[in-house]
Amino acid sequence: VRSFYSEKMAKRKGQPRNFVLPGGVMRYSRSVMSIKKALYKRKKYDTKPKAAVAKATTKTVEVGGAKNGKTRVVALRAAPRFYPTVDVRRKLPNHKHAKPAKLRASITPGTIAILLAGPHRGRRVVVLKQLTSGLLLVTGPFKFNGVPLKRVNQAYVIATSQKLDISKVNVDAKFDDAYFARPAEKKSKAVFLKKDEKKPEIAASRKADQKAVDNQLVPLIKAVPHLNSYLSAYFSLGSGQFPHELKF
Repeated sequence: VRSFYSEKMAKRKGQPRNFVLPGGVMRYSRSVMSIKKALYKRKKYDTKPKAAVAKATTKTVEVGGAKNGKTRVVALRAAPRFYPTVDVRRKLPNHKHAKPAKLRASITPGTIAILLAGPHRGRRVVVLKQLTSGLLLVTGPFKFNGVPLKRVNQAYVIATSQKLDISKVNVDAKFDDAYFARPAEKKSKAVFLKKDEKKPEIAASRKADQKAVDNQLVPLIKAVPHLNSYLSAYFSLGSGQFPHELKF
């Protein structure tokens, strides 16, 4: 009987020691469990909430002069002398800091992606890396479809299953968020209404950087059959095609 009982208890290892026996009776009574838990040794705490002590809002100060009553009760926090005529909402402090978006598992350096927004929507691009802001650094390359080095939000991108090995491509560390930042310019109303037909000129350094990246990507793309024409073509949906049914 002892061996049978010990084997049965070994099977219940890690389970509560008090359980229902086959007859529907608990193994230990409430008094036995109280002794086993040593509840009589535990310190009992008073659960009643303590009475809140009212903070003093006034103080008594001495006042000079025989006819001034010697003492006077004044407020600890003096009331403001002036009040605003209009209720102005105070801006509450914001302690939240934006964190860079986590990169989707389907997007890795070398992934061929489809742009869904912006002036180059419908174009296929090569993902180079993710910047510290969470945006993606992509390029066409420019020689194939006219998409330059630019930043793109991954929410406006479809990642395809086509990958390009860019492990040997040197993506310079200077391609960061500060590289693409535009200088802040304040325009007056007269300048805003005036139509400026001249387009902003692209800096020579930008053209040189684009050419340096393209020279590394073009040989790799040409080595893959039909990838050149794939990147040059627009992405579009035909009649009866639905994006949620396509495998990219």
